[in-house]
Amino acid sequence: MRQLKLALPSALGVALLASVACAAELTVATGDGGLYPQVLREQLDRFEAETGHSVTILPAPISGTETFAQFRLWLANGSPDVDVYLLSDEWVPQLADHFLDLSQAAGDALDAHFPPLVEGQTIDGRLVGMPLFADAPALFYRTDLLEKYDKPVPETWVELEATATEIMEVERAAGNEDLWGFVFQGNAYEGLTCDALEWVASNGGGRIIEADGSISINNPQAVAAIERAAGWVGTITPEGVLGYKEEESRGVWQVGKAVFMRNWPYAYALGNSADSPIKDLFDVAPLPKGEAEGAQSAATLASRATAASKYSRNPDAAIELALFLAAPEQQKQNAIRLAYLPTIEALYDDEEVAAAQPIIPRWKEIFLTAVWRPAAVTKTRYNEVSSMFWTAVHDTLSGRGSAAENLELLEVDLTELKGEGW
Repeated sequence: MRQLKLALPSALGVALLASVACAAELTVATGDGGLYPQVLREQLDRFEAETGHSVTILPAPISGTETFAQFRLWLANGSPDVDVYLLSDEWVPQLADHFLDLSQAAGDALDAHFPPLVEGQTIDGRLVGMPLFADAPALFYRTDLLEKYDKPVPETWVELEATATEIMEVERAAGNEDLWGFVFQGNAYEGLTCDALEWVASNGGGRIIEADGSISINNPQAVAAIERAAGWVGTITPEGVLGYKEEESRGVWQVGKAVFMRNWPYAYALGNSADSPIKDLFDVAPLPKGEAEGAQSAATLASRATAASKYSRNPDAAIELALFLAAPEQQKQNAIRLAYLPTIEALYDDEEVAAAQPIIPRWKEIFLTAVWRPAAVTKTRYNEVSSMFWTAVHDTLSGRGSAAENLELLEVDLTELKGEGW
């Protein structure tokens, strides 16, 4: 285990660039919601006090798909109005040419981060983004309901279905008529790509497109996984899930109307907030797996990184800000206040982090089974690949064709797209 040196970088010391000669007016663009904008503003206030720069937050759409489209538009136009972007990992290969290389300015600070996350931000030898926080989803479950019915935390999807069905039916008969068994992200957007990749990978169905570029999605294990998920809709899952993104599913969960939920770490802190109806009544575990021998839980790995636009009017200050936001002090605050997962390994052993968010040290177990979306192999075509995948899955969940039919058509479309080059 590498040891975290909290003096690295110190304030804006060795790992940051020297202060610019005059104050700069900067803008940081983020599509992250929840409590993060409030915490980000506090961090920017510190940055302004230390540097003399001023920083404005430019909110983008909360939907990842819409945020990407907005970021791509600004960058394609060479807009100088945004200096620092908060990027999701799957966007990096597609947008890399628009950002400055942070490697020299970051220096030894990179050594504190998980190497795979640094590698994921490095394109053609250039450090496009500085890792800010990591994401991997978990199975959220109601501890009070599982204890009430003497049920273990499900380890397979079949067990989840059975437990969700039993608890939901008994609770509804007792008057809890709005309770559902399981909620997830079923809208036709990037979030569904993440959910469905987990269903497929945990059932031995591959990663949609493998690291060597081969198209693997049309196989019996993948078909079975998507068909199983389609069977949840209207039974243990409300039909409205077809329009749910993260916040919609969290909304159902947090008012106490679901036994299980698939969601990201941010939902943990919000679920335990002072006014939450389910405060102290839930916990998390790795997502379930399929029934096949050797099947493993799969959690879609995601990350955020700070990136400095090459179109910035103040490139040195933009780099300064990008590195500041990803530094240990800010990552520790994100962990304590928001339960965001650090990209700095030693923070998982930090006593203050563990005391404030006991769940964070346990998230290492979930990271062990994390899977990447096929962004690196498909590069600039990833957005099209993902859209094709989530459309095929959403059609199946909605009853528009079977999984076998829709994945066969998806394979044809992906083969055609691959022929055009990615």
